[in-house]
Amino acid sequence: MSIEEIPQIYTRQEQETDLFVYDLKMQNDTVRAKVNLTMHMFSFLQVGEKQINLPNASLKIDSNQSILIKKGNCIWSELIHKEESYHCRLLFFSEKRLKEFLHKHTLGKVDLKQTASHFIIENDRYIKSYLSSLSTIISAPKIFLNNLLSVKFEELLLYLLNKYKKPFESYLYSLISDEACPFQKLITQHIHSNLSLEEIAFLSHMSLSTFKRKFFRKYGITPGKWFKDQRLQKAKELLTHKNVKPSDIYLDFGYNNLSNFSIAFKNKFGINPSEVYS
Repeated sequence: MSIEEIPQIYTRQEQETDLFVYDLKMQNDTVRAKVNLTMHMFSFLQVGEKQINLPNASLKIDSNQSILIKKGNCIWSELIHKEESYHCRLLFFSEKRLKEFLHKHTLGKVDLKQTASHFIIENDRYIKSYLSSLSTIISAPKIFLNNLLSVKFEELLLYLLNKYKKPFESYLYSLISDEACPFQKLITQHIHSNLSLEEIAFLSHMSLSTFKRKFFRKYGITPGKWFKDQRLQKAKELLTHKNVKPSDIYLDFGYNNLSNFSIAFKNKFGINPSEVYS
């Protein structure tokens, strides 16, 4: 699977920019795309659903929410569902821009222990109005666009600071921190996900071979066997206590079909998953 460099694939410009808006519209789903974000990004979802796997989080976003994502590796799916199209307005900004804002509007006395790679934003009346105003300035002559975007970027951050206060301010400072998601925390976050080893290694910013070596040194077992055992154990718990069917959960644990899930389950526990459910 190729890696998409974003926002470079959208800019189509030879010169770099430190503030950039892009309207992403699609008629077909994009599933589990590997993405290298080279700038921090606001993703304002208008129509459809976005599923995102980050180093320390897996989440779903619908049109009632937007998200601010830290630059780095992630895996996402952009889904149309019942709608006829997918529409997401993206706002990218550099650390230079962010530092200028923080220097101007904050005191710098924040808790830097935050290591989250995202911040969820409610699509309230202001956000909807803000996005409408963005759509207007996108079509402005290029000579004015950069100045207008600078004003709109500062406006947005000031509003979010006022609404979310210290948690948002702390998150903004975490964006300019070099602290990476600890290896063990990343592993714990994705124990029960349906990501492949290659995808988890990608989120770790490692090659698959490097990831396997580091995992074995840390846990004393191969990651393939460890994740398989952990996920099958969780599947058994769900079948036993949550009244779900095997056909409802096999995809959630990384199996492409029910037959493969049933074989792996029986090899580990000696019974078919349908026997546990019934």
